[in-house]
Amino acid sequence: MKSNVLIVGAFLVAIGIVSGCASLLPSGKEETRSPWKSFDDAKAAYDRVVPNSTNVIQLRDIGFNIYSTPNVRILNYVDIAQATQTIGKEELAEGFRKCLQAKNGCRGYVLEPKDIRSKRYGNLFLDILNFRRKSKETGWRFRVLFVVVDDIVVEKLWSGEPMIEAERDTKNPLGPFQEAGSLLPKLW
Repeated sequence: MKSNVLIVGAFLVAIGIVSGCASLLPSGKEETRSPWKSFDDAKAAYDRVVPNSTNVIQLRDIGFNIYSTPNVRILNYVDIAQATQTIGKEELAEGFRKCLQAKNGCRGYVLEPKDIRSKRYGNLFLDILNFRRKSKETGWRFRVLFVVVDDIVVEKLWSGEPMIEAERDTKNPLGPFQEAGSLLPKLW
């Protein structure tokens, strides 16, 4: 009876090995908490912000809460001056000129909501032994800059990646020994 259980157990393990055990491979998720479920949702919220009209409270109500959203980067007028120094003053957008004139009354807020998922797939044993690693990354990233003078948005810019879809296939012929050279002390 005991030997039958061992044979069945060995058989199940063998089936798992042959099938590749892809479900045992690591996966990850990188998400910045935001009220939007997609790039289009974030862009639609951005479009509701009206320069020289929208204030910080309205910005929060739209979903861009500069005081409680994680990972908000706050810029002062010197940061903005450095970022715009290669643009001639006459070519600089009006909101940036207002910011530089307001000095300490100006702040820039950079927010980057995103939802990126990474999943490894392929053969578990080739992956674990570092012979071959295959992964796929999907998601979206939206980046926005609001320039605020005296609690009024005077300028806004956006950029981003509406659809991230990247695959990576890394082959290491030496497997776990591929990077052993970096562990050896330098002899020269």
